[in-house]
Amino acid sequence: MWFILSAEHGLVAPDAVIAPYERTLNRMTRGEQKDWGAKVVTQMTELLPKADEVLLFAGERYREPLLPYLDAHFQTVTIPMIGLTSGRQLQWLKHVKTI
Repeated sequence: MWFILSAEHGLVAPDAVIAPYERTLNRMTRGEQKDWGAKVVTQMTELLPKADEVLLFAGERYREPLLPYLDAHFQTVTIPMIGLTSGRQLQWLKHVKTI
């Protein structure tokens, strides 16, 4: 089971159809980012099955508000692209897609 992190909608199912939007966490205040994180945590509590591991493919701004919840609720939180710039993350994903 997997979800897409959306600055506008929080967790989005991969087959969901949503309207285009311009909102990003990069343009949000710290307070707005915190509110977004609380919204996503509520969604994760409802939607994520009990599991031992979570694999997180998200930039730092999107990870930061979620890590306390993830660390407390899952045995292992794996972040394969940690430390990579946005450009390097895209390269990494393109490489994985071709394998």
